[in-house]
Amino acid sequence: MPPQKQVVFEWEQTRHSVAEDVLGIVTGTFVVALGLHLLKAVGAVTGGTAGLALLIDQSSEIPFWLIFTLVNAPFVVLALWKKGVRFTVLTAICVGAVAALSAVNVGWMPVSAPQPVYAVLGGNLLVGVGLLILFRHGASVGGVNIVAILVQDRTGFRAGWTQMIVDVLIVVASFLVVDWRMVVLSAVGAVVLNLVLALNHRPGRYIGH
Repeated sequence: MPPQKQVVFEWEQTRHSVAEDVLGIVTGTFVVALGLHLLKAVGAVTGGTAGLALLIDQSSEIPFWLIFTLVNAPFVVLALWKKGVRFTVLTAICVGAVAALSAVNVGWMPVSAPQPVYAVLGGNLLVGVGLLILFRHGASVGGVNIVAILVQDRTGFRAGWTQMIVDVLIVVASFLVVDWRMVVLSAVGAVVLNLVLALNHRPGRYIGH
């Protein structure tokens, strides 16, 4: 019996154009930076290196954009080692863009006394959506995102679940710096962020690359 011919559907070969990648990266980094701006405004934290940067920001005079860049620098090196030049270059661009937009947001979009629950949940939703956009265009904003994508590529374990595990550990550690009520709220926000990724970023579900 002759082997069956494998059928390859046209939609399975869909790839993003350069213009689509550029627009996706611009949109994703803008949305991530906006979400972080809301979290910073209420003194909240979140998971990953962004949460670590927010913690350092609250206990130092170093500007957030610089902290965010420095914290993510080692993970960009990891990306070069494990994910290749294209992913690394795009990730470095995204880290720089989020850092730059964070500085711009401070001057151009000051936020005074937002409602904490709304800011934390809304901020984490924005960060989650922004990360999802970047993942789908072959990039990230460094940090735990790179580790989570590596785990998913190697084992099939969803990136969102990996990030959630690490994020919970980081949020728990924030009890040393942040008021416990804000830590609890931040933990809920981190779960919301990672649910966005876990429910939407699945291998084979999205046909654009």
